[in-house]
Amino acid sequence: MTPGNRADSIGRDNAERRVYGPTVADVVGRALADLGAGHVFGVVGSGNFVMTEALRQGGMPFTATRHEGGAATMADAYSRMSGRVGVVSLHQGCGLTNAMTGIGEAAKSRTPMIVLTADSPAAALRSNFRIDQEALVRSVGAVSDRVYSAQTAVADVTRAFRTAAGQRRTVVLNVAIDIAAAACSATGPIAAAVTPAPVRPDGDSMARFAELLRGAHKPVFVAGRGGRAAGPAIAELARICGALVATSAVANGLFNGDEFALGISGGFASPVTAELIAGADLIVGWGCALNDWTTRHGRLISPGTRIVQIDDDMAALGVHRPVDLGVLGDCRQTADDVLTAIRESGTEAVTGYRTAEVAALIAKSSRWQDVPVADTSTGDRIDPRALTIALDEILPAERIVSIDSGNFMGYPATHLSVPDEFGFCFTQAFQSIGLGLHTAIGAAFAQPGRLPVLGAGDGGFLMAVAELETAVRAEIPLVAIVYNDSAYGAEVHHFTTADHTTVTFPETDIAAIAAGFGATGVTVRSLGDLAAVREWLDRYRQNGKARPLVIDAKITSDGGAWWLAEAFAGH
Repeated sequence: MTPGNRADSIGRDNAERRVYGPTVADVVGRALADLGAGHVFGVVGSGNFVMTEALRQGGMPFTATRHEGGAATMADAYSRMSGRVGVVSLHQGCGLTNAMTGIGEAAKSRTPMIVLTADSPAAALRSNFRIDQEALVRSVGAVSDRVYSAQTAVADVTRAFRTAAGQRRTVVLNVAIDIAAAACSATGPIAAAVTPAPVRPDGDSMARFAELLRGAHKPVFVAGRGGRAAGPAIAELARICGALVATSAVANGLFNGDEFALGISGGFASPVTAELIAGADLIVGWGCALNDWTTRHGRLISPGTRIVQIDDDMAALGVHRPVDLGVLGDCRQTADDVLTAIRESGTEAVTGYRTAEVAALIAKSSRWQDVPVADTSTGDRIDPRALTIALDEILPAERIVSIDSGNFMGYPATHLSVPDEFGFCFTQAFQSIGLGLHTAIGAAFAQPGRLPVLGAGDGGFLMAVAELETAVRAEIPLVAIVYNDSAYGAEVHHFTTADHTTVTFPETDIAAIAAGFGATGVTVRSLGDLAAVREWLDRYRQNGKARPLVIDAKITSDGGAWWLAEAFAGH
């Protein structure tokens, strides 16, 4: 399944001409709808009511959330998994502050997203809602823009949308409520070109890149967020050059089906994957930061290994570690150009790292599901690895997996398979717990043909639980796996000898809480308890819909997961 992408059409040129108004708020909402924004999430108050209604009148679907923070991350996940610009609608002041963690996550991830927020009038110096919204927005790395007047409203909205879609930025568009109420009219549909042409790499860079590829005996390609749209081109170049292929966490699934695909590089890598990446003599990052998470703080890069990084943002090249060659260019364009250069030189496809022995090793041991598990299950608690492996077999393959943050997170990230790069949504740039449920809901709206699956800890799930009502109301057949150890497990396992009173909690019946929201709640203490999950799936397959299923999995302690050390090393 591929996402719809309207970034190039930008407007409904053939639609009947019509007049928008009578206020700036009406024009702003209709302009965003015309420009191709995909879905609106938000909490509606007096400041953003009219703008939200204008978005809806323009044909944009709207989902009312229970908290602004949920709206921000839902829009973020929707944008990542759909290829369209998601929108958040917020009240001024407190509405914006409630959404800031989600906005910070989106900004750090370079998610193309519009946050449409009301603002206090410039003269309302004593308004209870008044804060310096622009400074707050900039502090988390988002772009702050503004609708300045009735005369500039269309131009202001177009500029903000162009920044979001064309530069892959999270843009907060402030609309003061006195400006929003001002008389305004505009003729629609509104159209504008917002997507720039792909950056083509220069010839010298291509010649140097081709030389490095020809000289490599064990190349490994690692694709990140910026390489997700270039998967086939990267895979073909890898085949010609004898390279193994891997991804960062956010591009998980990109190379599924390739016998030389290693899965995720970094903290989530299996022992065999880590060994093969560390054996490379050339590592190429495709739209990938090659940061500490993806390289295990550099330990996956052996002494003498050459590094090439391709990105269409000059500022991203060499940020996390020195590179032998930084290529400024679009990943697909770069892969196509260097492949052409290699073929024109008469170079034939080489074996490189793609030997029969390596293929056999990958097939046998590169997946975490293939690594033997010493089951630690007890009479009343289940081993989280055994649980996840079993669920991977039970749940439909056509799924979209979203992951919250915490000690548990490696189990769903490594033991739940995904169909492709649009089957895995990973909102972890801010390392905040509590975003997983929001992520799963937003991803579900982006990929409605897939079963949404959430992996969350008890702490993060309870932090976000209000949005379970949103999933119930929207009739999303969500499967939420809650790895419940009655603690903030990361802190328990990191501060091993400390008093854990502040990070441990009485056992909570999360299944009962889920039932209170109208979802189906199941408590799982053993593999036998998964019969209830199979029954839910039978109803889902039979009816094509089902209430959300919350699996309250009472898990054994893992003594501190292997990826936990990586996370704390980065603090």
